[in-house]
Amino acid sequence: MLKKSILIIFLVLLIDQVVKIWVKTTMQLGDEIHVFGSNWFIIHFTENEGMAFGMKFGGGYGKLILSLFRILAVAGIGWYLLKLIKENTDKLYIVCMSLIFAGAIGNIIDSAFYGLIFNESYFNIAQLFPADGGYGTFLHGKVVDMLYFPILQGHYPNWIPFWGGDEFIFFRPVFNIADSSISVGVVMLIIFQKRFFKSTKDLENGKESLTV
Repeated sequence: MLKKSILIIFLVLLIDQVVKIWVKTTMQLGDEIHVFGSNWFIIHFTENEGMAFGMKFGGGYGKLILSLFRILAVAGIGWYLLKLIKENTDKLYIVCMSLIFAGAIGNIIDSAFYGLIFNESYFNIAQLFPADGGYGTFLHGKVVDMLYFPILQGHYPNWIPFWGGDEFIFFRPVFNIADSSISVGVVMLIIFQKRFFKSTKDLENGKESLTV
């Protein structure tokens, strides 16, 4: 299962980084491509200075704290994933953790290195390894987001308090492949939690019976 886990992580990172680098080196911030001419699947280039799905954790120190927290979290997930593989845990559970691990690494790469290897994308297309250096320092890079699915659009009815008449868009957040990998892994954990819990419990019971 170790080889399959490595393959999942490699493929997620490869696709994530190829798409991000393509967007960063061919589009300016705010540029859009309507896939198949649709209004519900859009490549919309934006950069996220904080957490997944465009959420923020303010300021330079906040960014640094978030990046360090991500690194520590990924180290913990990586240790746990290896433990699961060694204990021959449920294969689907390992797949879920591999997806979460890969997605977390994907966004850490942006945060750690994109500020060093790219210049800004404001009003111009960024260059990879620009002669004048990048736009930021280590761990202060911006995460590239591009997947936008405004499937439903309209306005809230006027009778709704606070939001009446405001624009309604579902799904509003712009995200990336790494975010998707994390989300798929988490959703699968929720859906199959009974199976995973039973498998883990059975494994622990089996160990206890061997030691008796």
